[in-house]
Amino acid sequence: QVQLVESGGGLVQPGGSLRLSCAASGFTLDYYAIGWFRQAPGKEREGVSCISSSDSSTYYADSVKGRFTISRDNAKNTVYLQMNSLKPEDTAVYYCAAIIMTRRNMCVMTPMQYDYWGQGTQVTVSS
Repeated sequence: QVQLVESGGGLVQPGGSLRLSCAASGFTLDYYAIGWFRQAPGKEREGVSCISSSDSSTYYADSVKGRFTISRDNAKNTVYLQMNSLKPEDTAVYYCAAIIMTRRNMCVMTPMQYDYWGQGTQVTVSS
């Protein structure tokens, strides 16, 4: 059974850090580009970051550039999102998703293009 499981969310004060993990089971992530998305109450799901399957390309939304870092460890079949200098506006449910791209050095930030999704993990930034 193909499954993605996010973990690492929680409650953190502004300026704090969290590291989210996206673990795959039932398939290997080696050939998949991975995206992180988030959805706040009353808002549409938005792309946060993505990483190509070749690990050569990463992309970030302008709102998180310089604060978030995406990485992958294929040996552990896991992708990470390191989130630093968190702000209240980062509060949302965070999802990871997987897609096979035609070109291994590419990834996309469009949610509807992704094939597999995790169940999400809540991140709350509040004092």
